Amino acid sequence: MYTNVLIGVVVLLAVGVWRVLQIGRRDPRLPPGPPTVPVLGNAHQIPLTGLGKKFHEWAREYGKIYSLKVFNSTMIVLADRKAIYQLLDKKGSIYSERPHLEVPIFMSRGCHMTFEQATPEWREKRSVITRNLNPQNLDKKHFRVQEAESILFMNNLVKHPNKAFDYARLYASSVAAILVWGFRAKDFQSFFYKDFYEFVDQWLGAIEPGANPPVEQLPWLWYLPGAWKKRAYHVRGLMDTTWTKARQMVEDRRQRGDVRDSMIDLKLSEYEKIGWPMSQYSFNNLGGEMLEAGADTTANMLLTIILAVTKFPEVQAKARKELDEVCGKERTPLFSDFDRLPYINCIVKEALRWRPTSDLGIPHRLAKGDWYEGMFIPKDSVVWLAAWAIHQSDDEYPDHDRFNPDRFKDHTKLANDYAVGPDWQGRDKLLHHYGYGAGRRMCPGIHLAERSMWRVTAKLLWAFEFEELPDRPLDVNAYTSSNLVRPEEYEVKITPRSKQHEEVIKRELTGAMEFLAQYD
Repeated sequence: MYTNVLIGVVVLLAVGVWRVLQIGRRDPRLPPGPPTVPVLGNAHQIPLTGLGKKFHEWAREYGKIYSLKVFNSTMIVLADRKAIYQLLDKKGSIYSERPHLEVPIFMSRGCHMTFEQATPEWREKRSVITRNLNPQNLDKKHFRVQEAESILFMNNLVKHPNKAFDYARLYASSVAAILVWGFRAKDFQSFFYKDFYEFVDQWLGAIEPGANPPVEQLPWLWYLPGAWKKRAYHVRGLMDTTWTKARQMVEDRRQRGDVRDSMIDLKLSEYEKIGWPMSQYSFNNLGGEMLEAGADTTANMLLTIILAVTKFPEVQAKARKELDEVCGKERTPLFSDFDRLPYINCIVKEALRWRPTSDLGIPHRLAKGDWYEGMFIPKDSVVWLAAWAIHQSDDEYPDHDRFNPDRFKDHTKLANDYAVGPDWQGRDKLLHHYGYGAGRRMCPGIHLAERSMWRVTAKLLWAFEFEELPDRPLDVNAYTSSNLVRPEEYEVKITPRSKQHEEVIKRELTGAMEFLAQYD
């Protein structure tokens, strides 16, 4: 009998060891990928920062569709345009969920649209954005905000030519703050600039892939001390206080009878009549998320555009030739000039391709098992869209490090016109706009972002010359590492193109300030 017990124990131990050794193992039906080790899988190879660039490295080695194992979970990385169209776009009904990301969900108390599942509340939140930031509203109403703020941006550069970096961020935050909350970011001490960026910079650092241990796979890590955990609690509190204060600012002015043309005011008036589809906390966070998405992404891309045209001055020369033919020296360009200024559109597209602010985005989760070209993708796989790997591919973009707007000379429409089309091979000439995501999770603010970037780019290149400072050379690879990347702080020389250009810039300021005064 003792022998039988001993045999049983040995068998149980062997089975236990075998099962443990299966953790982290790649199913042979999965797409290929880096070799795994028992238990960890590929977890030990996931970098703490810069995951987008690591995805590019692996794509060159293992192919444009590959898999990673992190303990028992599976990651599928898509660096292939056809696969993105076939899976994220055409099968959006099963590829539109989010993985459970413990730290972002903890910090936002589960109330952040980016990380929420596709619930009725999530659909309501998304509809708030799409209904308010559609092309009709932007081109008939909201354009006045963008136009006035871009004129103010130019005047700020005339007065403070060494602060392009700061004023680009101020422009973007003020536009978004007006449209969402009904308040301007008047200066660098304004709540919707100072407090906003204090929060959002910490939030983005805390949600970067690799910034936290794998608490999804190892929940017991929550019970251990660590700097990441202290940061999570700090950012959670900062999120609470920031958006609670913003909401109180809105309530205070509404009590004074000051109801403004903003998304917050519109939804408050509506929900107070028909009832609330979400909690007050969730509503406050929605306003914060819209500001976060509308301001930070646009600012990052404007900073990239200024960096690029300064580093590649031939782009400035070509743009000015087109601008001078259309606008002369008498007026700044308007969005109504869009069809006559195709090169400006090319500059925006190339910037989104060259240095996308979202180089890997937020991952999707597969709701049920699927197959693609003989490869198995199991239920609950985390699916990444490797935007950087596509944008920097030698096959797709020869001489990809060069900023060359002529890549898009045959694509004269805005990115959103290509993003929803069935032609995955021709979508904006190999898809610069993967920075906006894909499928049902594509950025709903795409229309606002495109118009802001076009308008500011056109005006700045019409108004100024941008030069590199001899003692401060620009590094086109010096970018932050977070969930939304931007250039490291830099300085360039900015000079009005002529006295007449400067006079036009100053002349347009009066009307802009009169319009913006309503949002003080």
